[in-house]
Amino acid sequence: MTAMLSPEIVTVPSLVDRCDSCSAAGKAEIALTSGGSLVFCGHHANKNAGKLHPVATRITVGDGFEWLAQSPPA
Repeated sequence: MTAMLSPEIVTVPSLVDRCDSCSAAGKAEIALTSGGSLVFCGHHANKNAGKLHPVATRITVGDGFEWLAQSPPA
């Protein structure tokens, strides 16, 4: 059985990168377990939260952004 660890969630004043899906201002940067990272606007981050949370090692969110996947999906 593999233990599922929750990714570290870090808040920063703001992100400088743009959303990889739509080029809007980035609100969340997801560091992936496979390497690399993805940046998403608030809409795309929360739309894909259930898929992103299990494959993330670290999630960096801009101050004031409410990441919907604060805990692993049930």
